[in-house]
Amino acid sequence: MMRHLISAADLTRDDAVLILDTTEEMARVSDRPIKKLPALRGRTICNLFFEDSTRTRISFEAAEKRLSADVINFAAKGSSVSKGESLKDTAQTLEAMGVDAVVIRHSASGAPFRLATSGWIDAPVINAGDGTHQHPTQALLDAFTMRRRLVGKDALGQDLAGKRITLVGDVLHSRVARSNVDLLHTLGAEVTLVAPPTLLPVGVEHWTCDVSYDLDAVLPKSDAVMMLRVQRERMNAAFFPTEREYSRRYGLDGERMAKMPEHGIVMHPGPMVRGMEITAEVADSDRCTVVEQVANGVHTRMAVLYLLLGGNEPAVSHARPTDSENK
Repeated sequence: MMRHLISAADLTRDDAVLILDTTEEMARVSDRPIKKLPALRGRTICNLFFEDSTRTRISFEAAEKRLSADVINFAAKGSSVSKGESLKDTAQTLEAMGVDAVVIRHSASGAPFRLATSGWIDAPVINAGDGTHQHPTQALLDAFTMRRRLVGKDALGQDLAGKRITLVGDVLHSRVARSNVDLLHTLGAEVTLVAPPTLLPVGVEHWTCDVSYDLDAVLPKSDAVMMLRVQRERMNAAFFPTEREYSRRYGLDGERMAKMPEHGIVMHPGPMVRGMEITAEVADSDRCTVVEQVANGVHTRMAVLYLLLGGNEPAVSHARPTDSENK
């Protein structure tokens, strides 16, 4: 494994499959009555969040605690950052405290890369989302969910070759879309983006995916459809006429879901805006994996932390204890 996890594009197929296989091991641990492993006992991990987050921060914290790490939660609001402290000074403060890894979310694209390559801190850096750039652990948990649903739980060593994945909605502002396109291509999947032209980034024709403006035409051949939230907080202009018009063209309802193959699944990185990009009927259906994605997020982040900080040994030992170990 590499030292940092900054971008999904940095992962080779073997890297990605190793993480997915380790995630499967972590998922099995979570089925036990006692869900903790001692793998990172004595290690200190700092969650450095310069941007508001609920799911990602809690998911990382749960993963860290299940691996028995000591956790420091740092939120920019109410901290020295709000008084003008720079990223460099914050990083050097953490270095002085002896943290063993930093999980960073930042509104500025490139901030995790800067932290990892600056020399300010000598610890692995994990990108928990930077601006509209990357969110690699989200892509990994999405890929794990797809592999479990579309290939099976016993798919160790396998990728997503030949699977057809469709991403729908606000691609322009979505770091989830960028990360998924990169990772799914590496894993052999065929990816199609569906969005209004105003919500596609400049240069999308050079991405490793296809582009369509017709959701109805793509659905019958999609093994998985991921709906993306319209990120109004990042918009400074009108990108579509009305919410009703957007929903009519690019929203997923029960009628549209019925056009998908029987095995097809519906995904969403959250939080969902019900009634706009997805209806309640679809969000609450058995084909929707949103709750699974949240659970798999903890397992995936456990796997990433374990591989970056821990060990070359298997994450979970299946050997029975010897008599001497039982004494």
